[in-house]
Amino acid sequence: MQPTFTSSRILLPVRPWFVYFSLFAASVLNFLPTSHWPGIPDWVALTICFWGIREPRRVGMGSAFFLGLLMDVADGSILGQHCFAYVLLAYGASALARRILWFPLLQQALHVLPLLLTTQAIQAVMRLAVGADWPGIGYFVSPLSATLLWPLLTLVLLLPQYQPVEQNPDRPI
Repeated sequence: MQPTFTSSRILLPVRPWFVYFSLFAASVLNFLPTSHWPGIPDWVALTICFWGIREPRRVGMGSAFFLGLLMDVADGSILGQHCFAYVLLAYGASALARRILWFPLLQQALHVLPLLLTTQAIQAVMRLAVGADWPGIGYFVSPLSATLLWPLLTLVLLLPQYQPVEQNPDRPI
């Protein structure tokens, strides 16, 4: 199921188009009107966190800044709110990537939870700094639901990288 350092499964290299497609799909999910309901995860933050852990050289702070700027414009929120939060998320994910990948999926989710909660807290503090109302405790439920979705998201986003299980004697690996 989940290749960790204790697993014997070898993954194929990730294709760049798949990474960009998944980020685009996450952006589209964030553009839906239901994305502001309590409990709906921030799909872009979750995908940035995933690829920041799995492929930190391909999805880093530059991609996070661009996607944050896109989300700021799409939401009509404070310019830089998502940018700052996503850049810090990408930095934290890439800094903790080697540690997080040693753990099984459920423990990975527990490591991802503080990253996502910090992202939401940064956005809330930036909103409060310019005079917005307190968003309520329901605002912080979405990182919890994103953490619960972490194993499923990992399975879906790693599915194209799995090698076939059968062995080919002509291949060296």
